[in-house]
Amino acid sequence: MRKLLFPIIALLPLLSGGCVAKTAWNVATLPVKAGSQAVDWTTTSQEESDRNYGKKMREKEAREGKERRKREKECQKNPDACQYDGYRASDPD
Repeated sequence: MRKLLFPIIALLPLLSGGCVAKTAWNVATLPVKAGSQAVDWTTTSQEESDRNYGKKMREKEAREGKERRKREKECQKNPDACQYDGYRASDPD
């Protein structure tokens, strides 16, 4: 039993050496990774900014189109109440 146990104990550090080194590396680099992730969460990339702006503009255009169709329906029901002043792409107010 002793003869079998000694080689296993002797080989154990060699077999687990890579795992220990990798764990030590992960522990050492954890603060850098955490800091990097925090910066990513707090800043907005140009791609995100463009995507958000595009979404905002599509929603605005959809809202304006809905209001325009509603006004057209009202004008068709009562043409005397509406005067044509042209369409505006956006309201300056």
